[in-house]
Amino acid sequence: MLKTNEKKIIEFLLQCEPGPPKTSGTWGVDHEGKPFILPGIGGITMNVQVGDPAFGWAGDHIEPGVSCIANTLKPFEHPNVSLQLFSCVGNKAKVITGSAKGAIGYVIGHHGGSEHVIVDFPRKVKEKLTYSDKIIIYAKGQGLELLDYPEIMTYNLAPELLRKMNIKKLAKGILQVPVTTIVPAACMGSGLGSPHVAKGDYDIMSSDPESVKKYRLDRIKFGDFVALMDHDNRYGRAYRQGAVSIGVVVHSDCLRAGHGPGVSTIMTCKTSLIKPVINAKANIANLFKIGTASN
Repeated sequence: MLKTNEKKIIEFLLQCEPGPPKTSGTWGVDHEGKPFILPGIGGITMNVQVGDPAFGWAGDHIEPGVSCIANTLKPFEHPNVSLQLFSCVGNKAKVITGSAKGAIGYVIGHHGGSEHVIVDFPRKVKEKLTYSDKIIIYAKGQGLELLDYPEIMTYNLAPELLRKMNIKKLAKGILQVPVTTIVPAACMGSGLGSPHVAKGDYDIMSSDPESVKKYRLDRIKFGDFVALMDHDNRYGRAYRQGAVSIGVVVHSDCLRAGHGPGVSTIMTCKTSLIKPVINAKANIANLFKIGTASN
């Protein structure tokens, strides 16, 4: 059992609602110069959920489950910033209005740009939701520390999720973390340079077919834990040799240049004290029995 400061971190009640699908209202252009008009970010996405493949959809930046926002008119202002900053991967969410009242879901991460917090609910719940329904998130996790591993920092990580991740202590202060995919630094794109990782995400670029095949990126699923090698996310998203960051996949593959499956960071270290180990079942769906794992 990892020792943490869980008893000292703050738990907020945050309120949000499903955000409708967003569109620019015109053509998008992919990384080969081909125009497209396809579904994208936002919405109550009925047929996509955590545990499903992140590749192969007729869409761009598809968010699984329910894309939540506190104020649909001003996505970059308070209270949306609080919703993004304090909602953590693995937090419980509860519908408090309408036909789906009482239904329970879980936060799987944040998506920058859309400024959405993505919550997984079963399809039978989504069929009852409306865009005026209210959802409460029991937000707890920012400020979580691993007391015996001060060089390893956590962000956006619910204590409940940490306990389920099957992390093992190795010699010399190293933690072994199960992931489905190990991503080389060169594949990380949109979102690099952001000043912090407590909200938003950044993308595993998928525009190079050889890299996608070599690193099996096209096998990534929504909710997968992935290791980002030589990426230091302690105080922003930056390249640093030897650093390792762990994240959760929150949106689908993308057609635009510099984009691909999006990753919310949950753990990072500037040195190699995080040792990723491949486990095909390293997905939040399996840990909480949600999404495809609940079917």
